[in-house]
Amino acid sequence: MLALIALLALVTLWIDLPIDHPNWARQALFWQQPPEYRDLEIKQGLDLQGGTQVLLEAKPAGDQRISAEDMQAAKVIVERRVNGLGVTEPLVQLQGENRIIVELPGIDNPDQAVQTLKSTGQLEFVEIGSFTNPQYPLVTQGVYVRTTTHDAVSDAATLGATPNPYPDVVFTTIMTGRDLKSAGVQLDRYGASSIGFVLTDAGAKIFADYTAQHVNGILAIVLDNVVLSAPRIDSVIPDGSGEITGKFTREEAKSLAVQMRYGALPVPLEVVNRRTIGATLGADSVRRSVTAGMIGLITVLLFMIVYYRLPGTLAAIALVIYASLNLALYKLIPVTLTLPGIAGFLLSTGMAVDANILIFERMKEELRWGRSLKAAVEAGFNRAWTSIFDSNLSTLITCLILILFGRTFGAQAVMGFAVNLGIGISISMFTAVTVTRTFMRAVLATTGGESLSDKPWLLGV
Repeated sequence: MLALIALLALVTLWIDLPIDHPNWARQALFWQQPPEYRDLEIKQGLDLQGGTQVLLEAKPAGDQRISAEDMQAAKVIVERRVNGLGVTEPLVQLQGENRIIVELPGIDNPDQAVQTLKSTGQLEFVEIGSFTNPQYPLVTQGVYVRTTTHDAVSDAATLGATPNPYPDVVFTTIMTGRDLKSAGVQLDRYGASSIGFVLTDAGAKIFADYTAQHVNGILAIVLDNVVLSAPRIDSVIPDGSGEITGKFTREEAKSLAVQMRYGALPVPLEVVNRRTIGATLGADSVRRSVTAGMIGLITVLLFMIVYYRLPGTLAAIALVIYASLNLALYKLIPVTLTLPGIAGFLLSTGMAVDANILIFERMKEELRWGRSLKAAVEAGFNRAWTSIFDSNLSTLITCLILILFGRTFGAQAVMGFAVNLGIGISISMFTAVTVTRTFMRAVLATTGGESLSDKPWLLGV
């Protein structure tokens, strides 16, 4: 067990180090999606790094009526798009009957992110003509067109697109985004960013039949009436997988893949307000908070060492492992670090020390009653366990309740506090009991316990 704890400590220390971790380590984080955002960095919330706040308002086309179900569906899709952009600790909430408020901490390209959120996301595969004799040669990337399944909901200027060179023509839609199974960013054969996609079984059959009859034809890929790409069909594509190429930057490719993956909005959204939010704490305040936390941690460690001597020193080492495990989990899960989250971590640190105090006081009682050192150590851990488990379980139940209620508007800070506190409590039950007990057993095995029995002061008795 001691060897496993030492190995765990080394691994978590390697994860915690602010180094450039190898690519294989990042790719191993398969639960972090999408793959292009996997890393081993601490994510910071809006209060630590600032960000952008966007207010979206539903703008129905024609006589379309907006229902509560439409707005809830739009909210879910916006949330998925935000998560697909790799934004940490986002806030997506309904406001009133037809508005959605979105907070995006620390995004690199706010304009691209906002465009991704408000796009209705109607993807279509549209027949244009043949390569040898194109019927509509001016239909290229960035051109605004009308289609049989998605008529104009706004104009070209609004979308930043080139005006339709054939305003009276309605192009035939072969398939829509409903036939799309997945989409992701990849590199094409020239090393440029492209979007690879996979169709559903039904879509694959349509695609296979169409490509078999239209080799050398041009099949435009259109999103919200704007042509993304107008590639030539070089051969029959029977397996339902393809690639969208074009002059995409990596960020543009990511944005388009997100819109394709997470479906079409039930109602168009318009940005009615947008503002940049600065970090509420600032760099100096963050530094002061970290300093205060370090001072508190060192003070607790010194208290344990001075008051409990040898057991306290072992508990201090376990507490350092506890902090390392917390930081590693924050990177692996990942957990977004906010000011309330820091408070939750510090509180869980104090509670981890409480568990050790209960154990050591029980152990001292056993020694005063005349038990041998080995028996006193085992009895101390065994008798204190039920109290530790009950108190931590009640705290975890409280954390769960706070997380559930923290999903409501304006209570995100409460949820961040509860998540970090819950993680800390769970880890502390391992380090305060298993790790410290293993250290005590190792010391007893090394010394035989006889030399320690003759020095009660070393045990804090």
